[in-house]
Amino acid sequence: MRAIPLTVTALAAALLLTACNDSGGNKNGKSGSACEIGGVSLEIGAASVAPAAGDTGEIPVSITNQSAPCTLDDFPEIELNGGGSKARVPVLKGAKAQKLKLAKGDSASFSISYVRGAEGAKNALAAQTVKITLPGSDTSRTFPWKYGPVAGKADGSGPNASVSAFQQVGD
Repeated sequence: MRAIPLTVTALAAALLLTACNDSGGNKNGKSGSACEIGGVSLEIGAASVAPAAGDTGEIPVSITNQSAPCTLDDFPEIELNGGGSKARVPVLKGAKAQKLKLAKGDSASFSISYVRGAEGAKNALAAQTVKITLPGSDTSRTFPWKYGPVAGKADGSGPNASVSAFQQVGD
């Protein structure tokens, strides 16, 4: 009679252990497989460049899945680098992240908005590159920043720039 309770206990323990990890192998603990640079193509589109200090510009970024289905869950991480300084671009105030599943060939986009700073201004970041990291991934890709210096926020808390949420492209 002792064998049945031990078998049931062992079975219950095995089921509990299997149920503990539903992350799908994803290191960020979220279900599904995060989209990774290398499995997706990343491209900066034709920008609406801010022509003068104080003007606002917008840079669209498109992502196309080139491999197995993957998920974009949260916001991309954007970092501006230049002149020995780097600054993380905050998420657009009020933006809500949406979880997008991309099958092979599916596309999504987001945009980086910024206020152009004055050349040589103390509070402007003379950005030379923009580094993009997708959520749930440690892999990044760096692109040249050709859009002029980025103004700093009046309170000195970082660049006067923001990143939007991902949007599904197409059907």
